[in-house]
Amino acid sequence: MEEWPEGGREVHGGCQHNCSHGYHGAQKHQEQYNSSSQATSPDKHHSDLAFMEDYSNWDIVRATQYGIIDRCKELIEAGYDVRQPDKENVTLLHWAAINNRTELVSYYISKGAIVDQLGGDLNSTALHWATRQGHLSMMVLLMKYGADPSLVDREGFTCLHLAVQFQQMAIIAYLVAKGQDVDAADVNGQTPLMLATSKIIGPEPTRFLIKLNASINAVDKLHKNTPLHWAVMSGNVAAVNVLLTVGANVEVKNAMGETPLGLAQQNRNPWIIRCLIDANVHRSRSHFMTKFIKNFEKYKLLLLFVMAVGVIWVTGYIADMESDSWLLKGILFVTTWFIIQLVVRRFVSVQTFSNIPLAFLSASVFWMNITWFIRFLPDLPYSEFQIPFAISITGCIYYFYKSWSVGPGYIKASEEDKKKTVVALAEADCLDPRIFCTLCLVRKPLRSKHCPICDCCVAKYDHHCVWIASCIGAWNQRYFVSFLFFLFTFVLWMSYGTFVYWSLHCPTSYEKDGLWALLTQIISCSPWVVWIFLLVIFHSSWVTFLLLNQLYQILYLGLTTSERRSLMKHAHSGRLGLRQNPFNHGCFQNLVDFFQCRCFGLFKPSKIDWSQLYTMSLEQPRTTQFQFV
Repeated sequence: MEEWPEGGREVHGGCQHNCSHGYHGAQKHQEQYNSSSQATSPDKHHSDLAFMEDYSNWDIVRATQYGIIDRCKELIEAGYDVRQPDKENVTLLHWAAINNRTELVSYYISKGAIVDQLGGDLNSTALHWATRQGHLSMMVLLMKYGADPSLVDREGFTCLHLAVQFQQMAIIAYLVAKGQDVDAADVNGQTPLMLATSKIIGPEPTRFLIKLNASINAVDKLHKNTPLHWAVMSGNVAAVNVLLTVGANVEVKNAMGETPLGLAQQNRNPWIIRCLIDANVHRSRSHFMTKFIKNFEKYKLLLLFVMAVGVIWVTGYIADMESDSWLLKGILFVTTWFIIQLVVRRFVSVQTFSNIPLAFLSASVFWMNITWFIRFLPDLPYSEFQIPFAISITGCIYYFYKSWSVGPGYIKASEEDKKKTVVALAEADCLDPRIFCTLCLVRKPLRSKHCPICDCCVAKYDHHCVWIASCIGAWNQRYFVSFLFFLFTFVLWMSYGTFVYWSLHCPTSYEKDGLWALLTQIISCSPWVVWIFLLVIFHSSWVTFLLLNQLYQILYLGLTTSERRSLMKHAHSGRLGLRQNPFNHGCFQNLVDFFQCRCFGLFKPSKIDWSQLYTMSLEQPRTTQFQFV
């Protein structure tokens, strides 16, 4: 489950002190009431009051801090000026905002409180105070009353800059969605992204701001440093990696003529130096190879497939050589391996590397099929063998293509829709990671999850399958299970054909000389068939496990792989068992629903668009409270 990074736990240098300077006057009093400042619900509020002294003689500041509405109203009606600041120049609206007393804020504004009145040592607004404390609901309320988040405090920070420094991700998202410029500069000309890379050690909120389209190559007004410069100077390795991943310019110079690499060498940070050198090497390579790579990028899957076909053939050819020298064959195997490693490291990018299992599986099926028609077909010419095999290989290829091409059901939205979603959820007090993806900035449908490999939310997420280089989800899981079934039957036929071939073409003396003699005789008879059989064994192992696991979860549990893992993880907490979940309707109905079996109207499968379902229907009340963590 994605979560907002915790606020303010890793702060570089003196950020926490600098951010709080001038705020300490109010914070000093706030610490005395720390426990009550978080008590925003009515139940908690009344529980606190039960243990308190009589508040009939409290002053209005203390009553505001504790949220004693009756006492506050009594003093206001008695003539207390709601705009009057206390001796530390802090207004009642500030005290209500820092303690998240939404009802009091509404009351004070109705009595004439100025929503953007400045106060405290930092000369900031109540909205600034709510931002520091991370009170999103208070910010929503204040902005509804007209509070301006673009106002700056004495340190030159807007609410967005403060939210970044205190790592208030929900507030950052809300402010940007409400129209605040994600690249707005503070008094020193630094953007929020620069503050994040220089003062907050770790990947967040740097990554989050980039998701919000923050400029990675902007420069500040004073030093002309980019976010990468600031990350290097602060030793923020995680932020450096994030910036380099999204293509930050490593050669740009600041006002002193220094590149990020030059700054890293001055600070003697070996990790950052290494990252920047690698980025520079990649950039220099790209000058010579960019055009070449771009021309073939759209054919990368075909090229990987051709390479995998060649590797499997070369391996089998070396094994099938007539030479009896295993030393020569061993040298050729090692040489081939080194050539493969060199090609992969030189030409295959990290993104393309994830497609290698897909290419290997495709090439394996290709050579198995060729081997069947060349080696096994003469021994199995009858239709009772050829027709089932043809059905298996046809179904395998068809459902393999459908699983890969259809896609799992990615949850996507336009930038405008993302902003509307953030605003709507924030104003409904529902901007929660359980229903809102903090990486895609979309509302998560039921049973969906963010895939870290695809970097996208998937409807009814099951798992990410390396064999098809895609996620398995609502749209392609039926095709994927069908693909597993036909691949399983295909490897069974290949195993049968292999044993028939050995029995007819490879004379053995197992009864006389034992198992070792049998193995050596089979290998000497046809090394190519042995090599293909090893591929069959390898693929049959994972496909058998995956097929049985999928059928068990679909039919018996009514769960996805992700949901099953989550429930097993929390089984010790006494929650619902694996079978006691709202998506399990019995084996038969689970089968009908999953494969959408209608059988000429005999069955009635329930059809659900999991990419659009956010709450369960009233017809299924037992599911409304169910939630996977």
